[in-house]
Amino acid sequence: MQPAVIEIAPSDAELETEIDALLSGGISWSETLGFALATLRTNPMRTLLTTLGVLIGVAAVVALLAIGRGSQESITASITANGANLLTIRAGAASSAGIRGAIGEGASLTMADADALAETSRNPAIALVSPEYSGNAQLVAGSTNMNARVTGATAIYAQVHNTTLAEGEFISAADVSATAKVIVLGANVAETLFAEGGAIGQQVRVNGSQYRVIGVLESSGGTGFGSLDDGVLVPLSSAQRSLFGARAVGGSWSVSTIVVQARSAEEVDAAQSQIETTMREEHDLALDGSDDDFSVINQQEILETVTSTTQMLTFFLAAIAGISLLVGGIGIMNIMLVSVRERTREIGLRKALGAREQDILLQFLFEALALSGVGGLVGLLIGSAIALAVSMTGLMTAVLSWDVALLAFGFALMVGLFFGIAPARSAARLDPIVALRYE
Repeated sequence: MQPAVIEIAPSDAELETEIDALLSGGISWSETLGFALATLRTNPMRTLLTTLGVLIGVAAVVALLAIGRGSQESITASITANGANLLTIRAGAASSAGIRGAIGEGASLTMADADALAETSRNPAIALVSPEYSGNAQLVAGSTNMNARVTGATAIYAQVHNTTLAEGEFISAADVSATAKVIVLGANVAETLFAEGGAIGQQVRVNGSQYRVIGVLESSGGTGFGSLDDGVLVPLSSAQRSLFGARAVGGSWSVSTIVVQARSAEEVDAAQSQIETTMREEHDLALDGSDDDFSVINQQEILETVTSTTQMLTFFLAAIAGISLLVGGIGIMNIMLVSVRERTREIGLRKALGAREQDILLQFLFEALALSGVGGLVGLLIGSAIALAVSMTGLMTAVLSWDVALLAFGFALMVGLFFGIAPARSAARLDPIVALRYE
C-alpha cells in the first residue's frame, strides 16, 4: 500500500506575500547585465558600428594628448638643456622721440658690463656670468667646408650652458688670455668635417685662419633653442679680435650677449632686477627703465609662455577629437531608440511577467554603457598604439599617462550614460498592454 501524500496548498495570504516579494525584488543587477550583453551579442555588426564613433573619439583623444604632452616635454628639455635659470642680456636701441628701436641697434655690451655683473656685492642673486661674441663663418677642413655659427666664449661658458665634452678639452682661461687659435666643434660639425673621426689635433680654417681642434661637444639632440650641435666655440678674445673685429667701447671690448645664471630658480626674478639696476648704472641710464639700451630675456618666462601655448593647443586638439565622442554618443542614442521600437513586444512581455520599470531602465542603460565601454577600451588600445608608433618614428615624442587614459575612458562612459538615458526611459515607460499588442 502506498502511503498517502497530503498536499497542503498555501493560503491566499501566503501566495500574496510571495507575489509581493517577487514584484518588490524584481530582477537582480547581474541578471539585467546578462540580458543586456546577450542582446548586444545577437547583433554583432550593429554593436560594432554603434561603438565606432566612441572608439575613434577615444583613440584620437588619447593619441593627441600623448603627442601634445610629449611635444611639451621635448620643448622644455630643449630650452633647459642649454642651462638652468638663465637670463640673456642683449644690446637694445634706446628710445628716441618715444619710439624704441630694435634689439641690437643700441650701444654695444662690453666686457666691463660683464665684470660689473660678476661683482657679488652688487648682484648677490647672480651665480655665473658668461660674456659671448657670436657670428657666422666658413669652416674648411681638407676638401670639406660648411657655414656654421661661431661663438667666442670664456672658460665659464661650459658651466653656464651645461655643456659636456665627448672628447678633448674645453677652452681655458689661458686660451682666452693668449688669444689662442683653438676651436671646440659641435657634434654635427665634427661629423661633417671629420666623418671618419679623429678630429682632435686637426686643423680647421675659420674665415681663412687656421684653428687647432682641442675638443668635440656631446650631441645635445637638436638644433633649436641655441643648440651647439651645428656650431663651434673659440676663445672669446679670438672671436673679438681675429674673426669678427669687435669694436672697443670706452677701452673695453664689445660682446654680443652676456648670459647670466641665477643662483636658483627662486632667485631668477631677483637676478633680473639686479641686472637691470647694474646695467643702468654702468650705462648712465634712467633708473626707471625709460631709456634702456639693453634687453633682458628671462628663460623661465620663455618656458612658461611656450608651455602655456602648447597646453592650449593640446587642449583644443583634444576638444576637437572629443567632438567625435559626442557624435558616437548620438549614434548610441539613435541605435538604442531603434532597438526600443524593435523590441516593444519583448519589453511588454517582460513587464507582464513582473519586470519593473527600473529593471527595463537598467537593462537599456547597461547596454548603452557596454557599447561606450567597449568602444572606449578598444579606443584606448588604438590610441596608445598610435602614440607608440609616432614615438618610434623619431619625428615626434608621445608620452602616455594613466590620467589621460582614465579621462578619455571616463568621458566615453559618461557619453554612453548621457545618451542612453532617453532610450532607456522610453523603454521603461511603455505600457505592457500596448506593447504586447504592438506589431
